[in-house]
Amino acid sequence: MKHNDVLWSDRKRNGLGLPWTFTLYQLTKNRLFVQTGFLNQKEDEIRLYRITDLTLTRSLWQRIIGTGTIHIDSSDKTMADFDLKNIRDSENIKEQLSTLVDKQRRENNVFARESLDSAPGPEGHAGHAPEGMGPMGDHVDFNGDGVDDLTGEHIH
Repeated sequence: MKHNDVLWSDRKRNGLGLPWTFTLYQLTKNRLFVQTGFLNQKEDEIRLYRITDLTLTRSLWQRIIGTGTIHIDSSDKTMADFDLKNIRDSENIKEQLSTLVDKQRRENNVFARESLDSAPGPEGHAGHAPEGMGPMGDHVDFNGDGVDDLTGEHIH
């Protein structure tokens, strides 16, 4: 699997936190890819605007070895509910993924049926942040270099 605009990539890690598995996760600005298998490979993809909920779980052992599992609920028919298992920097990846999901939902005019924040946001709409920013006004910086991965702007 080779995608030119990959923002983040990681392998599912084994019980020791080592990337010795045949599951690869890759994220672009609008899709998440999951490739599995060694001899017979399968690649699934989900458009980010179809993701409806993200949940991070970290067992004691995962916290010790620095991994976590992100559970994803979606409206996609083939990938309705699935996990990104044993990935590094899982807290940061979940937040960055949430930011991209929010951005893609706005760009594709996909709105949730419920709104937890009924107060008007910066654009006059409930729960909306300025263009290019996540739900909390944060930026997308998967590699931690201080530059927004989508806009190229320096983050202060």
